[in-house]
Amino acid sequence: MATTVFDTYSFVKQLKAAGFDEKQAEIQAEAINRALIEFQDKQIQAVASKTDVLGIKAGMAVDLANTKVEIIKWVAGMLVAQAAVVATLVKLL
Repeated sequence: MATTVFDTYSFVKQLKAAGFDEKQAEIQAEAINRALIEFQDKQIQAVASKTDVLGIKAGMAVDLANTKVEIIKWVAGMLVAQAAVVATLVKLL
């Protein structure tokens, strides 16, 4: 569980100065503190870890390598086809 930086003592003092009794002020401070901690826990779960990032990078590297191979195959095929067309045109002329 994450810890939050929230000065409950100061908050209780401010609430008491505003007219709350001590019990009400303490309950409000505790409720806000719990809400902040839950929010931080959710934020921490939403952040990608180093392992997540490395896994994505590895997947992208594999995809990039596969794409590179496919492009090379297409370019080589087109060069062969172009050479065949040029050779045919030379024979016809």
